[in-house]
Amino acid sequence: MMVAMLGVVQYHLRLGDTVWVWRFGGLPAMDLRQMRYFLAVARERNFGRAAQRLHMAQPPLTRQIRAIEEELGVELFVRTTKGVELTEAAYTMVEEVENLLALAERAEERVRSTGHGLAGHLDVGVFGSGILNVVPRVMANFHKLRPDVTIGLRNMSKADQILALRERRLNVGFARLIPSEKDLGIEIVRREPVLVALYDGHPLCEKVEITVRDLDSQPMILYPTFSMTGLAQMVAEAFRRGRAKLRVEQEVEDAVTAIALVSSGFGLCVTTESAASLRLPGVTYRPLRSTHMRDIEMSCFYRKDDRSPVLRAFLEVVRDYAASTV
Repeated sequence: MMVAMLGVVQYHLRLGDTVWVWRFGGLPAMDLRQMRYFLAVARERNFGRAAQRLHMAQPPLTRQIRAIEEELGVELFVRTTKGVELTEAAYTMVEEVENLLALAERAEERVRSTGHGLAGHLDVGVFGSGILNVVPRVMANFHKLRPDVTIGLRNMSKADQILALRERRLNVGFARLIPSEKDLGIEIVRREPVLVALYDGHPLCEKVEITVRDLDSQPMILYPTFSMTGLAQMVAEAFRRGRAKLRVEQEVEDAVTAIALVSSGFGLCVTTESAASLRLPGVTYRPLRSTHMRDIEMSCFYRKDDRSPVLRAFLEVVRDYAASTV
């Protein structure tokens, strides 16, 4: 903020015990305490009343105002028998000082809020069916508690999320089957039952639950098609252990595409409870009964060295949500 009457551009903010000064020009900067002294006298038009308002004796206040006038080289107050009158310079200074004090108070509040995780920004990565159920619920709970924290949602594969975390482009990610890494913290948010998505009219719709042997040689749609271990690899392993033939009719990258293909009658799909919330027409869901694939976890992961108060607050919400779904 420019203080034009002083011939100097300066910013001077005191946050707790720290003083931040931005000053350009040859004149010394006033601190916030002196600004408040000046503003009290300007508003009260009387040194005695201003001193009472500031809870201080009048002589020190008078000396402070004189020091400000000497420092700036201008007269701010004209003394009268009833008190003081403001000079033109003082009227200009009132406007600038009010702005600077408001800026300082706003900055202090923002710093305090950010330090307690009440304000700031959080970049969240997500991929797959988690965005259909778990992640929105966690984010909604967090937003209710921290409405001043802005959230950036990034749709990224698991591998891309891990890279983005390490490059500090993400604060936290959501995915399944996160590999154990020394620098990553992992929190299981929820274990979801595994379902089979069937197109209406398929004979297996008549069953209450589906086994892996029931899916032997059935046209299957697998997702996601990435090199890292995920649901597709779990399905393949369950078929191998269950001595059933896995007939891969189509591989796709995400749950939405997979369920849409099921809806069209293209094939069947092993998926998660979250994906069932899509409710596409022509799709029936049945539980998968398998000793090798009972459920699959949705986890959040983050850098262990990230000390962000906003991240800590977010993880508290994640843990509360996880505890509520056990």
